Amino acid sequence: MLRIFHTADWHLGHHLHGVSRQLEHQQFLDWLLDELQTKQADALIVAGDIFDSANPSSAAQSQLYDFLVKARTRLPNLNIILIGGNHDSASRLDAPSPILNALGVTVVGGLSRDAQGNIDWDRLLVPLSNAVGDVKVWCGAMPFLRNADLPSGEQDSDPLISGMKTLYAELFAQLQQKASNAESLILTGHCYMVNGAVSELSERKILGGNQHALPVELFPDDIAYVALGHLHLAQKVGANEHIRYSGSPIPLSFDETDYLHQVVQVDVRAGQPVEIVAVKIPRSVQLLRIPNGKDFAVLSEVIGHLENLSLDDLPIEQRPLLELRIRLEKPEPGLRQQIEEVISKLPVRLLKISTAYSGSEKSLADLKIEERLEELQPLDVFQRCYQNKYDQDAPEAMSALFNELVESLQGNE
Repeated sequence: MLRIFHTADWHLGHHLHGVSRQLEHQQFLDWLLDELQTKQADALIVAGDIFDSANPSSAAQSQLYDFLVKARTRLPNLNIILIGGNHDSASRLDAPSPILNALGVTVVGGLSRDAQGNIDWDRLLVPLSNAVGDVKVWCGAMPFLRNADLPSGEQDSDPLISGMKTLYAELFAQLQQKASNAESLILTGHCYMVNGAVSELSERKILGGNQHALPVELFPDDIAYVALGHLHLAQKVGANEHIRYSGSPIPLSFDETDYLHQVVQVDVRAGQPVEIVAVKIPRSVQLLRIPNGKDFAVLSEVIGHLENLSLDDLPIEQRPLLELRIRLEKPEPGLRQQIEEVISKLPVRLLKISTAYSGSEKSLADLKIEERLEELQPLDVFQRCYQNKYDQDAPEAMSALFNELVESLQGNE
């Protein structure tokens, strides 16, 4: 048996409305180290979006490398695989790979090609061994695939999906050549699958937008497990228990307040279905949204909620992060002052006041919600500018080209 811990979407270096999440990340990493040791894990897979941006801070990079050193020190036989996600810079992740490989850490930031343009498949083929050194699993460590990675000349009605199928089929064939009949095969991926539940604010649309959701047929039937990243809600893909998103370890937006964050423990035995256990991650800093969910409430109700809160008096860096969602009939000049008078008596950190105006002549369905620029993705801004100028929606093909341009710029970073 080989025991794998699957996690993803760490987003080290993340800030929520200007507040650093470093403490929450550190407490997660410390907890993960203890779990890996307690549960006697043989392998750790981090399925992309290790950093929150293509240019992570020195503090975020130090946090990752400190964790890797501690993991290898406490568990010398632990296999560790890191793959690049759409938030990561493939070249930045790959740069220290010679040093990390010497530590027993495999890093695949992106696809590498030789002078003739051939993919270096050997880099993606990772043997996973148990505590006594016997190889039990071969992992095809596929990173996030940008449009430039996909083969050209595909004749399918959707060349993007057919290109993904081609690359995964080749990776699977390479795995089969490496593995014996007694060794199981697993894959990684950082992508958006059909019917996946997406967090509205925290995830970028990738691979031409969510209209390019990938079908589950991407993965061959002989694969024992697929470790996915990108979606922040832990979930299986359709009815497939063995194809899973681990989800993010902490909530990355207030939309994710009610998510159950976890790592996935996967026990692999040759010739048998994998055994899967969701290991719940303790939340070190609470996120509060008043009212809960996506509703708005009038100011008096919001203040009533605040006055009825019962919270422990914690150090400031551990106090809950708060968003208020207030429905107004008209602009309220003294709104912030009224809120701050109540907040000053509570051990919370107010991050955001969202307001929605209904107006006396409008129904609740016509609420106009104020948004901050930081909450908009580049594609949202492009589509709104197009709508503003031409009084119609941008064509899908143009939106897809815009996404390619954004991905190209992010890759160059």
